Amino acid sequence: MSDALTLPAEARERAGKGASRALRREGRVPAVIYGGKEEPTTIHIEGKELMRQLMTGHFMNSIVMVEIGGDKVRTIPKDVAFHPVTDRPIHADFLRLSKDSKIEVAIPVVFINEEASPGLKKGGVLNIVRHELELVCEADKIPSEIEIDVTGKEVGDSLHISEVSLPEGSTSAITDRDYTIATLVAPSALKKAEGDTTEEGEEAEGEEAAAAEGEASAD
Repeated sequence: MSDALTLPAEARERAGKGASRALRREGRVPAVIYGGKEEPTTIHIEGKELMRQLMTGHFMNSIVMVEIGGDKVRTIPKDVAFHPVTDRPIHADFLRLSKDSKIEVAIPVVFINEEASPGLKKGGVLNIVRHELELVCEADKIPSEIEIDVTGKEVGDSLHISEVSLPEGSTSAITDRDYTIATLVAPSALKKAEGDTTEEGEEAEGEEAAAAEGEASAD
């Protein structure tokens, strides 16, 4: 699990677009904490600190302890809106968590033991279909990544969610199918597929040119 992050914040006394614009001019980011049995809490946080934590790469899947006036609120980030031109954060939403909460998150996958895959050793290529897994996790047991073992995998094999050993407290959010996470393919198969696409395009262009010449002759 990713270590819990701490994010200092201040209560927001005024709401509305005007107040939010004023906060942004001061380098602050308006935000809301919602969820649980409590009313939403409006806050503002320092833009530079929020950006720094976003740059860690695991902010959206981490428990964030939001500090407001000496009190700490246990949350997980749900959404961060960015300015379309500057890419700076302009608003954030946090979900309040209780100890027994469960939440749906997207967890990145990491493939291990590639040297123990006969298919990869023969020159096969790991074609990754899903770089993240959608999981339902207990709030205090959110993993930072999911390791997927490719030991013994040959060219032509596929890796499905049913083969993955999920950590305690985590289950797949997708339960209606045994979806594919990655396949092991031969480089020649990839080249052939690309070649087929090119040939089909060339054939279509040739047919269009022939048709155009025919029309010109008829005229």
